[in-house]
Amino acid sequence: MIQVATLSLFRFDGFARRFSAFAMMGLARWPLSRLCGLEFWKLCGSGTGEGFTPRPNTAVWAILCVWADEQSARNTLQTARPFSWYRANASEHWTVYLRPTSSRGAWSGRNPFHVEDPDPTGPLTAALTRATLKPRILLRFWRRVPDISQMIGVNSDVLMKVGLGEVPFFHQITFSIWPDTGSMAAFARNPGPHSEAVKAVREGNWFREELYARFDVINETGHWEGKHPVVLKEGQDNR
Repeated sequence: MIQVATLSLFRFDGFARRFSAFAMMGLARWPLSRLCGLEFWKLCGSGTGEGFTPRPNTAVWAILCVWADEQSARNTLQTARPFSWYRANASEHWTVYLRPTSSRGAWSGRNPFHVEDPDPTGPLTAALTRATLKPRILLRFWRRVPDISQMIGVNSDVLMKVGLGEVPFFHQITFSIWPDTGSMAAFARNPGPHSEAVKAVREGNWFREELYARFDVINETGHWEGKHPVVLKEGQDNR
């Protein structure tokens, strides 16, 4: 069996449904912990604008999951009560299926992504970063974010991007989808706000815990902002 990760995004309209989605950050924990085949999960909020900001976006919420295999992911996402509730109350929802190709670091004390085959099968590549920020560097870190957010926002290679978080200000997650590893590497390495921030992080030891992972994008379901964010490989379909 090949491990599969999923990221599900949900958009909620109106105060009542947004408040209910916020409440599910606590209420969904027990049922998620009992799902068969679910090896790791995180409930997340999102940021405003491009998503890479400390100001929360109460309309968009996310669930990141790691599954034993793709069939377990499909079956449980379709039938389990927490996911059914999110879909029924959201104005739109989207899930992307991912196969880990590299992962280093730790998340909540362990690396949840198991790499069976490090060679990307392409054509699309996803990148996920997750970090726990040290309190003493919060202001310095978030001062750099607007420039990075603007930089990725105007990058025509980025097919989809979102900024997420488990705990506002302290637990930061970025997720993006690229047409290939080359365009993703070019963004990370080219001179500018992003490379400068990476250098500052390394020199200043800003993170208490960090994880960097890459994935093959293997499928998607639903819509986001009224469209399919990614173009699937030949032979696959959007369900």
